[in-house]
Amino acid sequence: MSETLVEFMNEHVLPAERDYEEYRARAGHHDHSVPPVVEELKARARERGLWNLFLPAVSGLSQLDYAGLAEMTGWSIPLAPEAINGWAPDAGNMELLHLFGTDEQRKRWLEPLLAGEIRSAFSMTEKEVASSDATNIRTRIERDGDTYVINGRKWWTTGLADPRCALLIVMGKTDPDAERHRQQSMILVPVDTPGVTVLRDLPVFGRYDQHGHCEVVYDDVRVPAANLLGEEGAGFAIAQARLGPGRIHHCMRAIGAAERALSLMTTRAAARVAFGKPLAEQGVVQQQIAESRIAIDQARLLCRLAARTIDLHGNKAAAPYVSAAKVAAPRMALEVIDRAIQVHGGAGISDDVPLTAMYGWHRALRILDGPDEVHLRSIAKHELKRAAAGGAIDKPW
Repeated sequence: MSETLVEFMNEHVLPAERDYEEYRARAGHHDHSVPPVVEELKARARERGLWNLFLPAVSGLSQLDYAGLAEMTGWSIPLAPEAINGWAPDAGNMELLHLFGTDEQRKRWLEPLLAGEIRSAFSMTEKEVASSDATNIRTRIERDGDTYVINGRKWWTTGLADPRCALLIVMGKTDPDAERHRQQSMILVPVDTPGVTVLRDLPVFGRYDQHGHCEVVYDDVRVPAANLLGEEGAGFAIAQARLGPGRIHHCMRAIGAAERALSLMTTRAAARVAFGKPLAEQGVVQQQIAESRIAIDQARLLCRLAARTIDLHGNKAAAPYVSAAKVAAPRMALEVIDRAIQVHGGAGISDDVPLTAMYGWHRALRILDGPDEVHLRSIAKHELKRAAAGGAIDKPW
């Protein structure tokens, strides 16, 4: 599988990046139409069996098996994860539908998502509250007979600008008086439901992604009660089930992005001459290369520890390692990408090389799926709990 993916990346994905960027430049970055090369790559990936690899129940792969494959896709964030039908937010949404959806919900939404025929969005973050604490969410989901009525305002609803987006998974409060972590629920909202209004697409460091990150209003949006995902009050728990594997998948791809940045850095260092000798022979550049290699390998091992723990003991047991990887991997990627930018000089801050786009995405990654501070808090609480239990020697996993 890994050899097939390496071949696919080198022969098809990386060469397609120019076509992708040229199409988007011609269309204008506020245009969210899909570059044809995306669907071409999806077809080629499916022919090779590189399809839905993220979902163990479909692919048969463990999280550790998938780690190396996801890392490879991190070399081309705009193209490779979607080409194998494993890009966010669809991957996480498919996991939710697989785990918590009814037979009818799976047939209507999961099957076309698994087939790559539609895309979806996840609508949780709100502008008016600190959404790193999901219990703050204000959007209301109220039962009215055989329907639920949704009112609220969300932003950073990734994927909603894509013309293929057909489904929103919306998180809101069904019972504000319930216990703090039982107030929230999730509900499935078709994009074309009356009352769903997209206000704008948000740029990330001035760059508009093809799939979009939207601010959206839900104004008396009415859907059947059968659209509830799981049970009322289970929204917070469902969110944690979604974000666990999703977080580690982001970390895996961050490692791949860092590997690409290091490759670009070393290639540039070998080719450019300054002060009478190649940059690769300058001590300061050699140190940057060496530090990058060490940091990448450290983050990879931490990420694989988290993946292995999920495989052996489940998401709950792996939570501290997932949090550690979620902090470490994006930080590391940013450091390596920054060094690569510096070695490239003026070219590094242009769009002639992919480093600025890579930097912007991985800086955002320190916030999405839980900011660093939330994960650091979780790690600290875990360690303090261990200390309170006596602090005896224990297996690291």
